[in-house]
Amino acid sequence: MIEVKNVTKTYFINRKTKCTAIDDVSLVLPDSGMVFIIGKSGSGKSTLLNLIGGLDNTTSGTILADGNEITTFDQRLLTKYRSSYIGFIFQDYHVLNSFTLLQNINLALDITNSSDDQKVEEILKVVDLTEYKDRYPSELSGGQKQRIAVARALVKDAPVILCDEPTGNLDSKTSQQILDLLKEISKDKLVVVVSHNMVEANNYADRIIELYDGKVVRDRRRSVNYSNNFKIEDNIIYIPHYRDLTEN
Repeated sequence: MIEVKNVTKTYFINRKTKCTAIDDVSLVLPDSGMVFIIGKSGSGKSTLLNLIGGLDNTTSGTILADGNEITTFDQRLLTKYRSSYIGFIFQDYHVLNSFTLLQNINLALDITNSSDDQKVEEILKVVDLTEYKDRYPSELSGGQKQRIAVARALVKDAPVILCDEPTGNLDSKTSQQILDLLKEISKDKLVVVVSHNMVEANNYADRIIELYDGKVVRDRRRSVNYSNNFKIEDNIIYIPHYRDLTEN
């Protein structure tokens, strides 16, 4: 469980101009489920994700992971936290073009000084990349490269997966495939997705946290059996939120 308590993050653009990216935010994230953090560009959503992931330091406030206050960690403990507790998936795939798919995934295990060929093979099946394991990124599509990123996040068996605009460079069909995969993963792990796409949030999120100017302005939780689809039940018509009307 991730707890964010009264967290503020400020930057100095220059010596006299201060920018508040996160402004006294408090929230609790569960052990599993798919949480979307949404907002316009500059709302602070990526900053919040970086703070939770230990990639940036808070100006004030505390962040706890399973009761451990990561805001007090030194660099050694932060490195351990990022390498074992958090899996990262970014908009840019961050694959090494001179490495095969298999070697790119193994990099995640190299960081933790561990090696488990069986686990890697299992993860390859999960992300449907087994037949491509000896290929180089230049031979793969954008969706397949993003699956490499998902595989790297999963192979460490980290309990928390943080995704910063994971579908930003993908077409709509491939985006759906990646989000379907992340949704399945969220049954056992906490998956936090930063996005500006309200359609995707309403289709996939168990919880939607909306940021504006560094503050949480809305926090919505879904019922367990929620589905963002049109249906008629007990003489009640349910109309989806933010449905893409161009869909077939």
